[in-house]
Amino acid sequence: MSSESDVWTVGKLLEWTTNYLQDSGSDSARLDAEVLLANAMQCQRVALYTHFDSDPGDQIRASFRTAVKQRSEGRPVAYMVGFKEFYSMQYTVNDSVLIPRPATEDLVIRVLDLVKEHHQPDDVLKIVDVGTGSGIIAGTLATQLKRSVLFATDLSADAINVASDNFQNHSIGERVTTRQGDLLDAVSDQDDFDFVVSNPPYVSETEYEALQRDVKNFEPRMALVPGPTGLEIYERLIPQAAEKLKPSGWLVLETSPMLAPELAQLITNHGDFEAVNITRDLAGQDRIVSAKRH
Repeated sequence: MSSESDVWTVGKLLEWTTNYLQDSGSDSARLDAEVLLANAMQCQRVALYTHFDSDPGDQIRASFRTAVKQRSEGRPVAYMVGFKEFYSMQYTVNDSVLIPRPATEDLVIRVLDLVKEHHQPDDVLKIVDVGTGSGIIAGTLATQLKRSVLFATDLSADAINVASDNFQNHSIGERVTTRQGDLLDAVSDQDDFDFVVSNPPYVSETEYEALQRDVKNFEPRMALVPGPTGLEIYERLIPQAAEKLKPSGWLVLETSPMLAPELAQLITNHGDFEAVNITRDLAGQDRIVSAKRH
């Protein structure tokens, strides 16, 4: 980065790094460069543009250079800076949890839409987020639905620790109960849920082999792949949800566009659900499958 004699300003660093990361295969090179430089400078991304012509100094440049090299080798930006934005909230992440994806916001939106359609504003809703990971679904729903009572389960103790920290950071720890355990077995003492929601592992073995190196090399495989078909978790979760949901309660699941029709059919075949619906994400892909308990 220091091959030129003139000063390496914030603007020049961003320009050079964007091109470098594009050549390294990043599909979000400019955003990556901004997040990493803002992290090195310990400022908000927007502040980069008020310091566009300033020299950040040798120490910051050295730190930034190290981060850029790691990113060029495939390490996800979220793991380097320790957080990811989701639904306009900041969540702590590390390599024991999946990095939040924009598509999961569509699951949250689907739940909020169902709440508006079927509940009164002062209803106290009981919701369980199965496979909570970093806690983005439970945390966002708790923030949006102030009178809700939430449970967040995960098989991974490390994930539960990350989620718990996020709930405390957003001052909702008293309203979200974390439970370590397998699917809804983790809340065996609870029932009559208004919503069972989940973004479980749903990547098939075949799909996994085709994923980007960033995902395969750095994100936890157990949070992605449930088995050969990708449907394995759903096959276990659907009958559990039927037992735990109150009549007219909702099951809301994220899935792969390739699996959405099969998942909808699985729920229909179970026999305890009606109003099975497939909702598209903002990219126009079949992504969210929801159904109402008889």
